[in-house]
Amino acid sequence: MEFKDNEAIYLQIAAFVCENILTGKWAAGQKILSVRDLAVELEVNPNTVMRSYEFLQGLEIVYNKRGLGLFVAEDGFEKVKAYRKQNFVQQNLPELFKNMYLLGISMDEIGQQYEDFAAGQQAIKLNGDQHEDKQ
Repeated sequence: MEFKDNEAIYLQIAAFVCENILTGKWAAGQKILSVRDLAVELEVNPNTVMRSYEFLQGLEIVYNKRGLGLFVAEDGFEKVKAYRKQNFVQQNLPELFKNMYLLGISMDEIGQQYEDFAAGQQAIKLNGDQHEDKQ
């Protein structure tokens, strides 16, 4: 994993965990990687992973089963989505709107770009689903 300089590493690791939940790689109720295993995989200090997991526990995205490890909360997907949406609206949209204004990009242009992107994502998902059916 490539880490960005402009964001705390523990938040980037939390975003990685959230991405795995949003993509369905880690489902509700599923055990997630241990602190040690994720630290080895990402080549970071285990304390940094622990801080990420504590952050996600605070958001109630994951929970601890004493002696068993950490698991994705039953409503983890919805909580990740709500958290990421709030974060996007507060942090990314203002910069996007500023650039749109400065560059003279209309909402119609953005809408078309988004529609093209969404269609491409849907095609990728359909191809992946068809590939799984053949196995």
